[in-house]
Amino acid sequence: QVQLVESGGGLAQPGGSLRLSCAASGSIVSISTVGWYRQPPGKERELVVANTSNGLTNYADSVKGRFTLSRDNAKNIVYLQMNNLKPEDTAVYYCHAFIVTKITARNYWGQGTQVTVSS
Repeated sequence: QVQLVESGGGLAQPGGSLRLSCAASGSIVSISTVGWYRQPPGKERELVVANTSNGLTNYADSVKGRFTLSRDNAKNIVYLQMNNLKPEDTAVYYCHAFIVTKITARNYWGQGTQVTVSS
């Protein structure tokens, strides 16, 4: 059973920073594409950043220069470092990964973690 467990959300001041983590566990053979999405209150889910299978990292224009995706492949953890946070960054953040096991190959999603940016 594969799970993605997110942590690191919370309240931050405008201009502050948070780091989200997403840990994958289970009988994992390989992980290719990983990324982060977010869903602001009352809005649709949107791409934040994706690290594709060809090694490219694509950031949404709204977070370029402020957010950074990184991976700890040995521990199967993906991080989202969020700097210079803005109120419009307030959302539920979801990690995503395409994961191959011995019997499946499909997309997985974390449970979501709330990020609130407010003074």
